[in-house]
Amino acid sequence: MNRWSSRLTGAATAVALTGALTAGTLPGGTAATTGQLHDYLVFYTTGAQNRAIAAIKAGGGTALSTETKLGYVIARGPGPRFIENLSTSDAIAGVSSDREIGSVTAYPGTTATDRAAAPDARGISTPAEEPLAGRQWDMKMIGATTDGSYATAPGNKKVLVGIIDTGIDGKHPDIAPNFNRALSRNFVTDMPKDSKGNTFDGPCEFKNCKDPVDWDDDGHGTHVASTIGSPINGLGIAGVAPNVSLVNLRAGQDSGVFFLKPSLDALTYAADAGINVVNMSYYVDPWLFNCTANPADSKAEQLEQRGVITGMQRALDYARAHGVTLISALGNGMTDLGKPTVDALSPDYPAGSARVRKIDNSCLNVPAESNGVISVSALGRSGRKAYYSDYGTEQTDLSAPGGDEYDGPGKPDVTRTILAAAPEHVLRTRGLIGADGQPTTPSVVRDCHNGTCAYYQYLAGTSMAAPHATGVAAILISRFGTPGKNGLTMPPADVERLLYATATKKSCPTPHTYTYSLAGQKISQTCENGTPRNGFYGQGIVNAARAATVAP
Repeated sequence: MNRWSSRLTGAATAVALTGALTAGTLPGGTAATTGQLHDYLVFYTTGAQNRAIAAIKAGGGTALSTETKLGYVIARGPGPRFIENLSTSDAIAGVSSDREIGSVTAYPGTTATDRAAAPDARGISTPAEEPLAGRQWDMKMIGATTDGSYATAPGNKKVLVGIIDTGIDGKHPDIAPNFNRALSRNFVTDMPKDSKGNTFDGPCEFKNCKDPVDWDDDGHGTHVASTIGSPINGLGIAGVAPNVSLVNLRAGQDSGVFFLKPSLDALTYAADAGINVVNMSYYVDPWLFNCTANPADSKAEQLEQRGVITGMQRALDYARAHGVTLISALGNGMTDLGKPTVDALSPDYPAGSARVRKIDNSCLNVPAESNGVISVSALGRSGRKAYYSDYGTEQTDLSAPGGDEYDGPGKPDVTRTILAAAPEHVLRTRGLIGADGQPTTPSVVRDCHNGTCAYYQYLAGTSMAAPHATGVAAILISRFGTPGKNGLTMPPADVERLLYATATKKSCPTPHTYTYSLAGQKISQTCENGTPRNGFYGQGIVNAARAATVAP
């Protein structure tokens, strides 16, 4: 578990701007004129709600409503002067714009074929397995197989797994049997254009730009959900925990980015609805690293980053206190998160705002480095850390298969990445399926059974690693959970303890500096030992088979 609180001192307060900014915004997120009114999330210190409201009024703003669960006021005020006035109050410590705060952490496959048309010699399944099980090297690595965890602990429908992502294709034939439509929610509204008038989510497909709860226009969330809990039904693949319930907690836009308010809403809802574990395969933008007092940043930019850290931490704390185990992807920056030196990607919204700035270990990748979150690095087929995966002794809690197309002899091979369900309409839109229904690229696989066909896609990333850990957590909750709201409940601390206890220990490579060969380039990364973890593998590789048999 990563404890950012040991590196962040002072009162935990912030302000976050909500709603899309109009044209004429500065890179840091403040309006170019003082006459424009914007809505903000004003986080107040403990016991300071009334003083925060007074500060809002004194600054020329209006308090619209209060959210006491996370300790913030929704306020409306006139641009940067209002923000500066708020920053002088000791009840308020930051201002964070609610534009893009998240990017999914996955790489698209570059090379998968129709099973009937071009069977993979390494994709041979036994009669007792799902048809595409032979392609699931990831499940074999963690013991999620017919002679492993599936035999004794496939999960329980009473276990509610929340996927905070871009949505879930709840009608996908290999997801629908486990999809909990009643509890699923969509916390976002599609935005056809961004603040500069550029295409963002694209045209709205549904009334009021609000997608239904069983829809995913990106495919990322569907892939994550499938890895966690695709059922054993004679079609395609099976997930880590094929009997659990999958709940869509959509917080990501169609474009694959996330805004602060939907993320807060998703975590708060998860807590109140009795969700047992959530998967968060995204990181918080517009700052890849959020620094509270970086001299390279303006005062407004510092306040913005404090807002992201504080707002998310409060939501995470609320969820964990209500029995939600929190699991996150670590990130794909090939970076030792304990020793970051440069951030050349921030702020990444709107486009063209990024600049090179020096950073240090006080700057946080959120939610991977937030307190109470179990963060997962990605592994390739051989068990080595994937070349793209972030790492660090303070940050890596567990490791799991995420795929690495370079992990093996010869040319990069997409079958070394992770295969999981994909929405058919997304694949068609991207030209990955032809008019005849056949895949046009080896990154897509079709499987048919009794007249029903479904599609699957190879992807790689720490986004793919985290759901393996989430699935193992669901197995543990299925076994040891007690009756609770809408199903079972289990203290997150107990889930975490058993995840670590059942993980397969793996040491740093010898020598500790490992050199990857990528398309003619050499990239070196160093694994350091810590107690009880190391920087590449954390406390070990998640193990579904051990989770299925461990004593409480």
